[in-house]
Amino acid sequence: MSLRKQWRAFDRAAVGAAPERYGVYELGDADGDSVGYGVGVLRDELKEELAYGDAAKVRWVAAESEAHAERLVDEHF
Repeated sequence: MSLRKQWRAFDRAAVGAAPERYGVYELGDADGDSVGYGVGVLRDELKEELAYGDAAKVRWVAAESEAHAERLVDEHF
C-alpha cells in the first residue's frame, strides 16, 4: 500500500511546505510509482532527500508523535 495523498512535485517549494513535525513521507518517480518511504521530522528528512536523492514526486502525512508516525507506517506500508 501507499499513502492516500496526492503527489506533489518534489522541489524546494514542497520541502518548504512540509511541517516541522514527525510524519511519514513517500517518494515517487516521474510516473507516480512509489520508490520509497521514510519516517522522521518531515522538513528535515525531505531536505536531505531532495539534496541526495533522485525522486521526482513526494507526499506525506504529519503525525502527532514519533510513535504515531511508526503506527502510520505499519498501516500504510
